[in-house]
Amino acid sequence: MDITAILLVGIAASLFVGFNIGGSSTGIAWGPAVGAGVLSKTAAAGLMTFFVFLGGWTVGRNVMDTLSGDIVATSISLEAGAAVLFFIGLGILVANVFGVPVPTSMTTVGSIAGLGLANGTLNFDTIGYIVAWWIVTPVIGFWVGAVIGRYVYPGLNRRFEIKTTDGQLLELDRSGLVPTPTYGPNTTGRELITTAVVLVIGCYMAFSAGASNVPNAVAPLVSSGALGENSGILIATVAISAGGFTIARRTMESVGTELSDIPLLAALVVMSTAATITTALSYIGIPISLVMAMVMTIVGLGWGRATRPIAARDVVRGHVDTEISTGAITADADAPVGSIGSAESPEVLQAGNLFNPRAILKYISMWIIGPSMALALSYSFFVGADLVV
Repeated sequence: MDITAILLVGIAASLFVGFNIGGSSTGIAWGPAVGAGVLSKTAAAGLMTFFVFLGGWTVGRNVMDTLSGDIVATSISLEAGAAVLFFIGLGILVANVFGVPVPTSMTTVGSIAGLGLANGTLNFDTIGYIVAWWIVTPVIGFWVGAVIGRYVYPGLNRRFEIKTTDGQLLELDRSGLVPTPTYGPNTTGRELITTAVVLVIGCYMAFSAGASNVPNAVAPLVSSGALGENSGILIATVAISAGGFTIARRTMESVGTELSDIPLLAALVVMSTAATITTALSYIGIPISLVMAMVMTIVGLGWGRATRPIAARDVVRGHVDTEISTGAITADADAPVGSIGSAESPEVLQAGNLFNPRAILKYISMWIIGPSMALALSYSFFVGADLVV
């Protein structure tokens, strides 16, 4: 097979990987905003495309350097790069079969590490450094979420009600010579501000997804020198965008429902925290899964909300019920799933009502199985096929 044909096969594999990344990442970034009726799925996919490109073009270059040059001591050949992308795509396929958001960054590292292990060029210091952050990141996400859920979220929930009104948010006033935007018939100033916050956080999540995931789709080809870094970023953006406009439409409807009974305000807290962790690690070149930070922040937030003790001032002010049963933990009430209205009356919260332990176990299992399977298959293939240069 000539070089052009191999490159085309590699680009096809890259497009497949990026397409599936777009399907999962768009749902994670824009599911809460779409569910709240803040914007349409098409508008969400459009914003996703722009900010994914921005994240990949800027911070994503640091991750690209790690994946294409630091994990193995030599450049990845074009043939090997195409094969690596195949194993990344296979890992995505397996995760999709189990219905788990894809740990793409971890699968990518596992596939490249299998190549390095096969030809003896694996940089164990770099792998150890990356894996150490994979262990630390869930802990950071959990405890940040726990602290917010226990000490910060109750106050936010009382002070900031995120709700929408009927009718359009903004309208054009055509009474003058130049049409000017004005409030819709029922729009309030608070609604306009909270809508803007939801949009900003969604854009931030999309930027973070681009920084961490754009390199996953093209780094093996960039390492070979057959594809330039700028061209690779453009190809990955197109593929992620295609996934966002198509298969992500369903995930935007369902994101978050399996993991936690989570209202919009809590979702925004989780998204902001996860995006910050992911962007920071991407900046220092660590391939990290956005889903990992997000899931563990949800768990921490739920645990923090469920274990918050009652303060005397809350009872005096009427923020909680005074009737407390033994072993029950009373916390500030939150709106139900998908609700963006005001909070309900105070209720007793148990940790099991705030996140699904079985779902968490499934996610963590895939974080271990995904990269391990990618490493084992990649190693076996490159040893057997003698494609190690």
